[in-house]
Amino acid sequence: MTYDKQILQILSEVGQQGIGVRHLAKHVYNMNCTLFEQPDWDDVYKYVQSFLRRCSHNEQSLIEPTGKRGYYRLNIRNNADARQLVLEFQSEASAEQRETDDADCSSKIDLSLSLFD
Repeated sequence: MTYDKQILQILSEVGQQGIGVRHLAKHVYNMNCTLFEQPDWDDVYKYVQSFLRRCSHNEQSLIEPTGKRGYYRLNIRNNADARQLVLEFQSEASAEQRETDDADCSSKIDLSLSLFD
């Protein structure tokens, strides 16, 4: 399901401070709202909540609670899959940054003709 991937992407972006369930659900809801279709808020919230519970049940899980009530983050200390997710999303972000940097560099090249040649 796309919600799973979106939840993991958001968790990798927020880092080690984590994010609250309500804020996470709001991000997922906004990522899926379109002009023609809007998901039900309660369904999205319940799905995010159940996904977090399901994926944070033990110490080796993909997601872990931060210690602050209702906040979760990726478990990069005890889970190799979580470390790989962080690396994948970071490499995608850096690739997008390189593309914009290349576009900026190409626009700075002086292509004007000399009048005295």
